[in-house]
Amino acid sequence: MSDYIATLQKAIKDLHGCDAVHVSTTPVVETFKGEIVWQGDVETFSIRGHPKAKRCFAWSYQDDRGTTQSTAVLELPPVDSELAAVRAALVAQVKNENKKA
Repeated sequence: MSDYIATLQKAIKDLHGCDAVHVSTTPVVETFKGEIVWQGDVETFSIRGHPKAKRCFAWSYQDDRGTTQSTAVLELPPVDSELAAVRAALVAQVKNENKKA
């Protein structure tokens, strides 16, 4: 198991309290008005310990300060795919930024 996958498994455990087993890697490109707003690989995990979700989508990225951050999104409606997880995370990020402003 790679350090990257182990880091994401720890993030899933810390954020959602679930044990995770890596299932697959999916490249995702999200665009808005013809511009790429996010591009990267999303890791899919099978999870145990959550009352409703059976899968979780996770990835890491560098924030504006250069710090590595991990995101872990549970497969709960409306999130039903890697792309939907990225979209949900982007919406949450924009909402959090608007609260700070």
